Amino acid sequence: MVALLNTQNDSAILRLHAPSTRLALLAGPTNWRPHEPVLIPNMRLLAISDIHVDREENRVAVDALPTFPDDWLILGGDVADTIEGAEWALNVLIRKFAKLIWVPGNHDLWCLPGESIPVLPESIPVSSESKYLYLVDLCRSLGVLTPEDPFPLWEGEGGPHVIAPLFLLYDYSFRPDHVSEDGAVAWARESGIMCQDERLLSLDRHDSKPDWCRHRLDLSREKLARTPPGLPLILVNHFPLNKQSVRIPRIPRFSIWCGTRETETWHVDYPVHVVVYGHLHTPGTSLIDGVRFEEVSLGYPREWRAAGHREARLRTILPDS
Repeated sequence: MVALLNTQNDSAILRLHAPSTRLALLAGPTNWRPHEPVLIPNMRLLAISDIHVDREENRVAVDALPTFPDDWLILGGDVADTIEGAEWALNVLIRKFAKLIWVPGNHDLWCLPGESIPVLPESIPVSSESKYLYLVDLCRSLGVLTPEDPFPLWEGEGGPHVIAPLFLLYDYSFRPDHVSEDGAVAWARESGIMCQDERLLSLDRHDSKPDWCRHRLDLSREKLARTPPGLPLILVNHFPLNKQSVRIPRIPRFSIWCGTRETETWHVDYPVHVVVYGHLHTPGTSLIDGVRFEEVSLGYPREWRAAGHREARLRTILPDS
């Protein structure tokens, strides 16, 4: 069963796809009331991010994941550096889970030398924006939900919840107050840190990464504002939504590539039950203002092997454990 909350217009449209398909049209947010949920037992919401299947060990680990035909999987970005890798991973995972929800990470948006997009003429350079749109189309062709689709309604164990897959970037604001936006990258470089994004994220529709971030923030705020009230939210984004979540003591100045202060209070501004993110390669659970934050990354082989893991591990988001 898949339920979608359509927040693209002023009406909330709830579509329930089941063996006997039902269609319910509900009024707009001002007088919307949640329907009586038909919760599906033994259906879990799982999550993983940063699977980096361009690394052979990670590809083997993802391929070896068991099949969970009743469960949904949140795929929290950094699937692969290449389109070919992303396509491989999506095709593998859609066969293992009932439904897949994808959000992009920075690696997914990298423009590698010589890379092309099948639908674009070779004369047109690949940009991160065009690569993102191509990956969205690829996901839709496979039945995978993206940040460009209506928010799905979770009616499995622990539900009902609205799952909000987001595509938010960073704007260098996870920096000390005395460092300016324009000086943030130089400040990070002083400590010997430089993110490959500065070389491999290529823009053609926005003036800068902070500009693209602001655009995505506006789109996400509008979509969240149209979400019908009365149901708790699960926010999903590749980058952390709160600076307290950024714990990288070995490379602290890498924080400027980890999110935006604009989302610092989203977990209390909205009726959020769980925030799911990745990017940091430091998987774990934390509570901020009573809200559960789940960092669900797998990371590079050396990282998950060093942690004593022999396989890719999935995090259970719902039901609460």
